[in-house]
Parts: sequence; C-alpha cells; structure tokens
Amino acid sequence: MNVTEAIAKALKEEGVEYLFGFPSNPLFDTGAAEDAGLRTIITRQERTAVHMADAIGRLTSGDEVVAFACQHGPGTENSIGAVAQAYGESSPLVAIPAGYDRAKTDVDPKFNSLVSYQSVSKTCEQLSDPDAVGETFRRAFTAARNGRPRPAVVEVPKDVFWEEIGDFEYEPSSANRAGVDPDAVPAVADALVDAENPVIFAGQGVHYAKGWDELKELAETLEAPVATSLNGKSAFPESHPLSLGAGSKSEPGQLAHFLDECDVLFGVGCSFTETAYGITVPEGKTVIHSTLDPTDIDKDVGSEMALVGDAQLVLDAVTDAVAERVDDDRGRFDDVAEEIAAVKADWLDEWEPKLTSDETPINPYRVIHEITNVVDPDETVITADAGNPRDFLAPFYETDEPLSYIGWGKTTQLGYGLGLAIGAKVRFPEKLCLNIMGDGAIGMTGLDFETAVREDAPILTVHLNNYEMASYDTPFGGDFADVGEALGGYGERVEDPEEVAPALERAIEKTEEGTPALLEIITAKETELSRPDLE
Repeated sequence: MNVTEAIAKALKEEGVEYLFGFPSNPLFDTGAAEDAGLRTIITRQERTAVHMADAIGRLTSGDEVVAFACQHGPGTENSIGAVAQAYGESSPLVAIPAGYDRAKTDVDPKFNSLVSYQSVSKTCEQLSDPDAVGETFRRAFTAARNGRPRPAVVEVPKDVFWEEIGDFEYEPSSANRAGVDPDAVPAVADALVDAENPVIFAGQGVHYAKGWDELKELAETLEAPVATSLNGKSAFPESHPLSLGAGSKSEPGQLAHFLDECDVLFGVGCSFTETAYGITVPEGKTVIHSTLDPTDIDKDVGSEMALVGDAQLVLDAVTDAVAERVDDDRGRFDDVAEEIAAVKADWLDEWEPKLTSDETPINPYRVIHEITNVVDPDETVITADAGNPRDFLAPFYETDEPLSYIGWGKTTQLGYGLGLAIGAKVRFPEKLCLNIMGDGAIGMTGLDFETAVREDAPILTVHLNNYEMASYDTPFGGDFADVGEALGGYGERVEDPEEVAPALERAIEKTEEGTPALLEIITAKETELSRPDLE
C-alpha cells in the first residue's frame, strides 16, 4: 500500500463520505478515494469545494467531518481564502493540499502551504514521514472534532504520495465534550434570577452542542427573551413568543429594543466577537459569557462571570440551577411576550411598504417577502451571500428548524453561499437548498452552478441582479438566467414583482424534478437596512 491509498483508508475509517476538491491530487487522480468508498466531487474552483465541505460540517453539528484535497501550488493558493472562511466561522473539516516535493518545499518562490495555512487552521502539519500517516491524520481529525471546531490541514508533498508503506491499520479519532465547572453555576443562576430584564444570546455553539431543547427550556424557565447570532440563527425557534431574532448588520427591531433594556446579558455558545455582522453589546450591562473556547472570554467584550464548556451541558446545568430558584410560573412570560410582539409589529409596519412594494425594478425586500411566503422553512436550508443579500434576508426570514439557516458573522467571502447550498443539497437531498446571491458573488463563483448540475444537486439559486456591486456604484452586466440554462440547469428572468412568487414555485418544482434552478430577479438599487439604533 502506498501513502495515497493509506490516506484514503484513513478518511474512510474516520467516517468521511465525501472528498471535495480539484485535481491534480493523487487522491483523485489515482482513484484511491473512490476505491476506498468515498464520493469524490470536483468543483470548478477550489474555494467552492471547501465551502461545500464547510456546509456539511456545520449542518451535521460537527458529527461529519468532511475532507478537501487539491493540487500543490495553484490549488493551495486558490483555496486558502475558503479555509480562512471556515476558520473564522468555526467550521470543522480536514484539508489535504498537495505540496511541492520535500526537496523543494522551502525553495523560493514555491508556495508553502505548511507555513501559509497556519494562521487560518486549528492545526497545520506536513506529512514528511510516510510511516506517520496514521498518527498525523488522527491528530488532524481529533483537532477538527474536539473543542472549538475548525479546519485541520495536512500538507502532503508530491513525492510522499507515492511512497510504499506496507500494511496499514488505522484507529479513528474520537469526539469528546467538555463539561462546565459546577462550582461556577450557582452564581450565574443567581444573577439571571435576580435580573429584572435578562436576555439570552445564543451562538453557533448551541448548534454544535445540539442544545436546542435546553436553550428553549432555559428561556421558558427564566421567562427571558432569546436573540441569536447570525451563525446561531435557528438555534431558537423564531416563531416562539420569546424570540428576538438574529443579530447582524441588519436585524429585527425587537432585538435592539430588548438589548437596550436588558440588565443582564447571558451569551452562550458565542464568541462575542466585535464585528459589523453581530450585535453591539451596550454599555452598563452585566455580561455572563459561556463558550467552549476560553480564549473568547474577555477577548472583545468584558464579562463579569464566565462558564467554559459545551453549550448543551452548560444550558442543562444553568436551567437546573435556575429552576431551583424560581417558582413554576414567574408571572412575567405574558408581559415579555406581549412587549416583543408589540415592538415587532411596529417594526414590521415600518417595513411593510418595502416588503410588499410593486415598484420596478423589483424591490429586493419584495423578493425576500415572497420567499418567506412560498418556501416551507422547516424543509429548507437557506443561505445568503455577503453584503446586501444577507442583510435583506436575515431580519425577515424566520425559521424554527435547527440548522435550517447557514449564516456567518466574521470574515465573509463573496460567492460563499453557492458552495454552502450545493454542499447542503449533497448531504440533504430531500431538502430545498436555496442560496441568494448578488452581482459580485455570482461573478466570483457562479460557474460552479454547473457543479450542481453535474453532481445531481438540484439547488435553487436566486440572483438579485441590480447591475452593480452592492451600493458602490460599480456597474456590472450579464444575463444570468441564460447562463443557468447554458450550464445545464433551469433559468428564468423575473422583472415583474407579481411574477416573483410564481417563478419561485416553478423553480422549486424544477428542483424537485432534479434540475438545479437559477432565478435572475431584476431588482432596484436598495440601500436601506434594518439597523435599529440603541437608545
């Protein structure tokens, strides 16, 4: 057995079902990955392949760590941005870039992925010893699976792939959870119970911990409203009377209102990273921070108390402690729910003219409104690309089903959403997988719509075409419905607001028949975002 075959065997033993990437890498070129029982998926550019792996890791709460492979040099140069995206969004995957021959690794101007990927990966090492395949990949998968999920990178020099190693047995890694310090819980419970207006802020860590039921139980026991990060969106059912929606660059009015009014803010499964795509913690609040990664504590936002551990275990412990301190009915649920509903109603009334606008070109908020009316959010995985598509969608699209919305909140690449949608469809073929992208995004990764066609992943792509890059007054052109048709999918151009809903229904029907669909919707140059100011 050579190293290539051993790597493929290790991937299979680790439970990897998919290998995404781009030739030339011996894992693809020799057929070793397919011989080991992996489904190999080749994209038109490396970045999309990493995004597909990223989606599966996040949508399975890290239970499935997917692999990516690419060629040395150009392949690693093209993919580093996507690995950086996965790192910023805490997405688990194992990247296997080929490297130059060992003798040339450090020779200028060779691109050294061992060095270059270190700042955007949880672990990064070079497989220079052919006999170390087992221990090297076990370390990589252990890193990706445990603690804060992030990419692990193993660079394999070209000449190492062909080295013979004889018999090879592999022992897969394990996944473990970190519990909370029980001595730290009582003080947190006291602070939450004593608070006049507590607010819970849930991040992506709740998804990874599968702590959805525990989050709901704490909210109802404490009778406190819940906001989420964009990555945490869908961790708490947004139809729930205590839901405040997701914080982002654009967010619901009730979120800002309650964030301003709160006296204690309990963040769980979140990093509290200061970013344009997250909440701004107002001054004068008591902050309790629970995270799996202790380096998040006091990184950007100071906290009075902290709990380190798996979000489900933290929530379970805190809920038990809170329940011991309160009666079954604290008597404020209805008041809190009514206040949320009233503020939300006022906010929606303010936005109603845009959401139902008959203007042409079509107001993009009308598109979002029609999407919310047409799709079944419980049977849909939806994502929106960077910039305006994200900002239009996030406040107004509500979902109750965990892991039905893929968001992000830190580093954000144009074109990210297409790969996320294709990856979601590959893993969950029974779901409607929908991505919304603008002119800049479709120009960067749009040709990978053909990957969806070729790989039998019938996604729905909605292109908001206003013929410019966001609000930067940079003109773009193109007829992308025709591009969708030319790439083998279904394409339709929509210019009448009354045709948005029927076009969505036609496109969804096409995806159900097995054909990827691309709707090009001609939209107005909308610049107003829902970003309520804190008082």
